[in-house]
Amino acid sequence: MAMTDPLGDMLTRIRNGQQAKKDSVLTPASTLRVRVLDVLQREGYIRGYSEEALGSKGQHKGIRIELKYFEGQPAIRHVARVSKPGRRVYSGSKDLPIVRNGLGITIVSTPRGVLSDAEAREHNVGGEVLAEVF
Repeated sequence: MAMTDPLGDMLTRIRNGQQAKKDSVLTPASTLRVRVLDVLQREGYIRGYSEEALGSKGQHKGIRIELKYFEGQPAIRHVARVSKPGRRVYSGSKDLPIVRNGLGITIVSTPRGVLSDAEAREHNVGGEVLAEVF
C-alpha cells in the first residue's frame, strides 16, 4: 500500500523513537525528508543523519536519524504535522506562526527551499507550513 504522507510518517518515527529512548531511527529516503532533517539539525533538535541501504539487496535508500537527548529527556518534546495531504496550510512571510513564543520552530517549504520560520522571515518568503517542533 502506498504511503499518503511520507513526511508525517518520518515525524511519527522520530516521535516514537524518542519515546522508546532509541539512539537512532530508520526511515525511507526522499529529498523532502532530507531537507526537513537539515533544518532539524541546524536548529539542534537531532544529532545528525546518514544515508544507508535498505532491503536485503540494498535496492532502496534509507536515512538513519540520530536522536538527541538532554539530561535524559528528548530534545524534541513535541512535533506535529501542520499541512497535511487533505488540508494544505500556506502562510506569508509576515503571518508565519510563532511556536511557544519563539522557543520552538515552524518548518516551512518556500521557493528558497525548506527553512525554519526565522530563516523564512529573514529571507522575506512564505510558503507551505510543514510542521511545528519544540
